[in-house]
Amino acid sequence: MGLKIFIKEHLTFIIFEIILVLFILLLFYLDGFRNIDTAIYTISISLILIISFLGVRYFLRQSYLNKITQLPTSMEDALQKNAKTVEYIETERYLHELYRVYQQEVQALYATQNRQDKFLNQWIHQMKTPVAVLELLLQEEGPLDPTSVQEEVDRIKRGLEIVLMNARLEKFEEDMQVEQVSLKDIVTATINENKRLFITNRVFPQIDIDQSIVVASDSKWLKFVLGQFITNAVKYTFESNKKIYVEAKHTDSHIQLIVQDEGIGIPKSDLTRVTKAFFTGENGRKTGESTGMGLYLAKEICEKLGHELTIESEVGVGTTITLTF
Repeated sequence: MGLKIFIKEHLTFIIFEIILVLFILLLFYLDGFRNIDTAIYTISISLILIISFLGVRYFLRQSYLNKITQLPTSMEDALQKNAKTVEYIETERYLHELYRVYQQEVQALYATQNRQDKFLNQWIHQMKTPVAVLELLLQEEGPLDPTSVQEEVDRIKRGLEIVLMNARLEKFEEDMQVEQVSLKDIVTATINENKRLFITNRVFPQIDIDQSIVVASDSKWLKFVLGQFITNAVKYTFESNKKIYVEAKHTDSHIQLIVQDEGIGIPKSDLTRVTKAFFTGENGRKTGESTGMGLYLAKEICEKLGHELTIESEVGVGTTITLTF
């Protein structure tokens, strides 16, 4: 099989050599074959040289040709180095590099799939709590408490929003539309969507943003990011009558949106890891509701939108999240 491939590869070369021999014969024919011995000698030498050349060339390539004619049983078989010529050595180097790129892509896909599976399992576990509470409410005698039902429905809605955004993040570029967005309108709309959360926890928002401040962003994704900041700020403010401050600062080079709470704060040991996937930390374990994906998704979205996200916190004082446009 290797010899057959070699002959096919050098077929044009052999045809050219035959044409060259016929051309030499034609020259001697036109000369009247006055030096027939010289003609025979010339053709013989030419044939010996070409056969020797092809023989040596086949010998150098034999191991490589035999390798590529046999189907590999594992990737290690394909990555063996058998080439001896410069061309085949470069071909092997190219294939090895191609395999390395392929492995990186496979590992990235595996990591993404593993993250999706882990997130889905964790999310399903978290959603059991509001469903169980709703079942208990339905089993109670007397009329349903609309406030309690609405609280659990809101928890489910927030969970559904996170899982939906996580799914859309894989095709972010196809679902992004950057435009000039009024920062105050986005913040106000996000706070209004979470007003029941503020009321339930007895925490109050305070907005200080000029109506004229606009930023280049995607309104849908930006609203989701702000929603994560605000819900976290409210959720980890355990004392009543505290405030969530949302303000914007405009300088010549950039615009900063600052969300500051008076909550329990984030321990220093957790501060550098709160944007990692599935990291809940001490605070997440206290509430038992954290999937560890909210700030991770917010960080990923900010990077894709080109916004800088920084988090500062002090235990017992509060947390400040700054989004720089």
